[in-house]
Amino acid sequence: MKLRQIAAALGCELVGDPDLEITGLAGMERAGPDQLTFLANPKYTHKVKHTRAGAILISEPAEGIASLVSANPYLDFARALELFYQAPRPHPGIHPSAVIAETAVVGEGAAIGAFAVIGEHVTIGDGAVIHPHVVIYEGARIGRNFTAHSHSVVREFCQIGDRVILQNGVVVGGDGYGFAKRADGTHYKIPQSGVTVVEDDVEIQSLTNIDRATIGETRVKRGAKIDSLVQVGHACVVGEDNIICSQVGLAGSTILEKSVLLAGQAGISGHLTIHDNAIVYAQSGVGHDVPAGTVISGSPAFDAATWRRAITAFPKLPAMLKQIRDLEQRLQRLETEEKPTDG
Repeated sequence: MKLRQIAAALGCELVGDPDLEITGLAGMERAGPDQLTFLANPKYTHKVKHTRAGAILISEPAEGIASLVSANPYLDFARALELFYQAPRPHPGIHPSAVIAETAVVGEGAAIGAFAVIGEHVTIGDGAVIHPHVVIYEGARIGRNFTAHSHSVVREFCQIGDRVILQNGVVVGGDGYGFAKRADGTHYKIPQSGVTVVEDDVEIQSLTNIDRATIGETRVKRGAKIDSLVQVGHACVVGEDNIICSQVGLAGSTILEKSVLLAGQAGISGHLTIHDNAIVYAQSGVGHDVPAGTVISGSPAFDAATWRRAITAFPKLPAMLKQIRDLEQRLQRLETEEKPTDG
């Protein structure tokens, strides 16, 4: 593809040879003369002069390399990838080994793979792609252009919006973790009678669980993106455009408002609210409400700037403790020497 064709498709300003032939995309370190690369973080500007790439997506024209000038190079890099790669899409049709209940309603243009199971009274909108070994329980309602990869599960009566993607092994609507303790110490399972609701344009990555509520609902709102190995407990709310990274755990009844970012391995205790645009750094433990727009870190989590100063001091604590003990001992000796004697 000519560089001018890519520029036109992306709406970018082109500085350089418009007839340069581009065969693919790559990172700056590995790109060759016929590949397009990108610079999204100015911290790595120094690497531009060392790249062998034929062209670069960048916010300002670069010397010595053809440039596609973009207001958002990372976004346009993603768009450019779509010009060169589209994931295979199964042809519409139902595999003979799929099991679809007579009361289920599947929209037009669906592709349903081998050994998929669709239960009673399920409704699925047009354009669904259901890969082999997907299971959709009774009464689930699913919108248009749904994609479910192998071994993902949608449990009974759960609701899923349009353009939702479930990667391999996702469970939507598994039982919430609820037990009542008997007098003898054994545990009585609490029926999980609620549902899970996933709104439009949500993507959930592999091996993530979104539990159903004990009563009421667990809800993942529009545009949220949830990484692999995440646990969303019962009756949680994941807000619009949230980013939740791998191995995060949300205890029951956690509320995340709009555009919250939870970095990897953060743990959130239940019955609290993290407000709009808050950021929780990796491996933080959050046990309290988080105000809008704040950045927190640590366990227990607190202001990230203060945490960085504290963690810098942490390795010095043994030496500081020794200094304090030495000072205390010196002070005690001085007090003993200055104490008046009788006679």
